[in-house]
This record gives sequence, structure tokens and C-alpha cells, in this order.
Amino acid sequence: MPGIFRDGDKKLKVADFSYAPNDSLAQMIVDAWVDDNFRNLLLNGGSKDRKNNAKALFASRGFFWRKTRMTPIVISETEYNQGWVLSDEKELCFVLPDHEGTCPPGQNLLDTARLLMAATPNGI
Repeated sequence: MPGIFRDGDKKLKVADFSYAPNDSLAQMIVDAWVDDNFRNLLLNGGSKDRKNNAKALFASRGFFWRKTRMTPIVISETEYNQGWVLSDEKELCFVLPDHEGTCPPGQNLLDTARLLMAATPNGI
């Protein structure tokens, strides 16, 4: 069952939303598509590592989490489709849209990222 859930029984689903396309976040998506090291920082490791990495990477793009009760975490679209369960109520979950990170010569991935960010539930 796709979605983000508050409980392991997947009965309490968190509302899906789309964030208006933002160039800083769209570039973050592109960076994750084309740079395996960047993608691994977002998606690999335990919950604590992923949250710390997400906080730092969001901050590098002008989104700061100090003095807010929410903690960002980024999950893959596959994890979303499998039904992600939040580790705590303060977790703010973003979904990295799936893409292989290539495009035709003379084009760029930024517009694709903007579109998928708007179309993917909870897409960064």
C-alpha cells in the first residue's frame, strides 16, 4: 500500500501533499539523480544518519530546521510505494522521485525535476 504511515499497521496514513516547485529543491533532486554519493547520503544508512544528512543537505539549499519540531528525512519513491512508516511523530518525510538521471543532449533535468516534484506525493 503506497504512502507514508504513522503506525506499523499502516492504518494511520499521513496526508500526501505536493510542494510548489522550487529551484533549490529541484536542483537537489537533479543532484541526487546524477550523483550517486549525494543520493546515498539521502537514502542510505539508519534513520538517524538519514535525518542528519537530510538536515545538512536541505540547509545547504537554504532550508533550516533549527527551532522547529520537525526533522526531515528523504525516502525513495520505491520506499513510498512500499508504505513508509515514520520512525517518530516529528519526522517530515520527502520523497525523491525515481529517474535514471539522463536526458537528451541540449536539455536539462531541472524542468523534469520541477514537474516530478509537483506530481510525486511528498516529492522534494
